[in-house]
Amino acid sequence: MFYKFIRPIARFIVWVLNGRPHLTNPENLIDGPYILVAPHRTWWEPIIFALAASPREFSFMAKKELFHNPILGWILRHAHAFPVDRFNPGPSAVKIPVRILKEGKLSLIIFPSGTRYSSELKGGAALIAKMAKVPLLPAVYQGPTTFKDFCKRRRVTVGFGDPILIDRKQKLNEAGLALINEQMEAAWQKLDRQIDPSFVYQPDPKKLDQEKAANKLK
Repeated sequence: MFYKFIRPIARFIVWVLNGRPHLTNPENLIDGPYILVAPHRTWWEPIIFALAASPREFSFMAKKELFHNPILGWILRHAHAFPVDRFNPGPSAVKIPVRILKEGKLSLIIFPSGTRYSSELKGGAALIAKMAKVPLLPAVYQGPTTFKDFCKRRRVTVGFGDPILIDRKQKLNEAGLALINEQMEAAWQKLDRQIDPSFVYQPDPKKLDQEKAANKLK
């Protein structure tokens, strides 16, 4: 109920700040549960992706620290988010999304790299997709990567690729995961070229260094 209430409000706020996102290949959107997988480029991408793929409703992972604030935690939970420890995810990081997807009411948004400052893909999305028996849907965001530029109404485009199906017999060992990661990366590169071949994602170098330092301490 809260999701349906907050979505038009979010859509209006995005329209006021930036206008309406442009969509590439919206015909690739799936009628049924799936996992939308994308390279992580901004903190507001989950909102943009959820609006672009509407009317489908989405669940998404959020770092557990965000739930420490009682107000923000309440909002996140009622917006179908669930907490995950990025450094020690545990079994619930797979069990919860698999259960959500099997119920069939929601799809899921996952950034396989985990953060905006990493290019290394993890295997969680593939494992969840296989266990829940749903496809992966590659997507990309092209547009401003700072909120200041976003508010200047610089063009935002969301592209959707062809679904990636994971055979139930496929082994998700190192080789199997590498193959799926290659498929996702190839799909993202294809979408980026289709939208704007000159687009290059450049994370904030200071935050990139901070993220690397934090990872070494974990």
